[in-house]
This record gives sequence, structure tokens and C-alpha cells, in this order.
Amino acid sequence: MRIDKILFGLLLFLCSSIWANSTYPLDSAQKEAQFNHLLKDLRCLVCQNQDLADSNAELAKDLRAQVYQMVKQGKSDSEISDYLTARYGDFILFKPPVKSVTFLLWFGPLLFLLLGFVIFWRTCFRTREKKHTSLELG
Repeated sequence: MRIDKILFGLLLFLCSSIWANSTYPLDSAQKEAQFNHLLKDLRCLVCQNQDLADSNAELAKDLRAQVYQMVKQGKSDSEISDYLTARYGDFILFKPPVKSVTFLLWFGPLLFLLLGFVIFWRTCFRTREKKHTSLELG
């Protein structure tokens, strides 16, 4: 009998999320998808390695509410991103645009990889050349 009560309580606890209303109710599934997509693409300025959807910082809560209001007003993704970028800079975006300021961010890893390959190739080539030259002289 006691196990039945425990299982019933556990079931009730786990199923309570089904009846819970969303914190940010929107009138269409399209707007909900837009809202969730934006929260995943925007960075928490306090936590820096978390998106707005996962962060519990006060600023993230405020930004979530602001994004919610803008989505509710019918603004597009680009309008919302442009507004937040103008206010907080490109750092709020997880995928900053390619421009002169972010050039090294986007292409730096590729340049370092190419530089490493060139150094590796030249080192191997010089080693072979030294061995080949020493064999001819000897």
C-alpha cells in the first residue's frame, strides 16, 4: 500500500509539467519556434558560454522577456537580431557576421592550420634534402 502511494506521488510529480503553462505563451506554433530559435542563437552576456534559453542570469531573463515581447509584436528574426546587436554588439550573437573586425575569428584557425602544414612540409623536405645531399657527398 505504501509503495502505491509513493508511485502515485512520483507519477503526479512527473506529469505535472504536462499541465504547466509556458512561461512565454505565444499565439502560434510559428512564433514559438521563432522565439526558441532566437533564444538558442543569442548569447548570455553574463555567462558568455550559454545561450539565453539555458542561462539563469538576471540579464538573460530580461533579454528573454524582451525577445518575447518583440516576437509577440510580430518582428522578424533579423529585426530582433539587429536591435540586440545595435544595443549589445556582435558579441551577443553566437555566429557573428563576417566583417573586417571578425575576419581573424572566422579565418584565423584556417590560416594557422595552413601555416602549420607549410612548416611541417618544409621541415620534412629539408630533412630529406639534407639526407640526400650527405649521401651524394659521402
